[in-house]
Amino acid sequence: MLEIRNMDVHYGVIHVLKGISFMVNDGEIVTLIGANGAGKTTTLRTISGLKKPRNGTILLDGEDITATSAQERVKRGISHAPEGRRIFPDMTVLENLELGAYLRKDKEGITRDLKMVYEHFPILSDRKKQLAGTLSGGEQQMLAIGRALMSRPKILFLDEPSMGLAPFLVQEIFNIIKNINKAGTTILLVEQNASMALQVAHRAYVLETGSIVLSGTGSELMQSDEIKKAYLGG
Repeated sequence: MLEIRNMDVHYGVIHVLKGISFMVNDGEIVTLIGANGAGKTTTLRTISGLKKPRNGTILLDGEDITATSAQERVKRGISHAPEGRRIFPDMTVLENLELGAYLRKDKEGITRDLKMVYEHFPILSDRKKQLAGTLSGGEQQMLAIGRALMSRPKILFLDEPSMGLAPFLVQEIFNIIKNINKAGTTILLVEQNASMALQVAHRAYVLETGSIVLSGTGSELMQSDEIKKAYLGG
């Protein structure tokens, strides 16, 4: 579904991504793990169209989208729940969700997908008239994911969905991620909690200082002595 070929990204003179290549197949959860500053968030922002690559190609369903706008990429099926949630605090939960469907015209489909989001996140249904800024951190994360789902994406980007959450909420968020995937949405996940990410991922790539240094199935990397030492506290 998604293929990245030899992608280079710079911030000024800083070479952030150094010719990375990877792919995400239809129906998979693929995770990118790595330390802070490795380039994980930059990878998602570049694929989403928020940052331009210096070199390389981005393919979605075999079509080159490297030069298309961020808005066009949403239309084609990419949706992004960014790091830090980025919800609209002075709008209600329902208004935030409706904004996720901004580019859509199918009212019946939007109604169905709103119901689907509420099934994944029942607390959002209870809070739909509440201002989003008054939600707890976990509820705001659920809202960010739900808003991203409202565009009916082919592939959903999740950037650090467990950041700042209590352990029991982290488990809940990852259970929901698995359920979203089982319902048919392909997921590209960036996550510093490597243990949780590898448990849910079909495949994983390890980013170090802008380069992919290791890849494999989630279970393979869980058993890797190198990964245990660097990311799992082994």
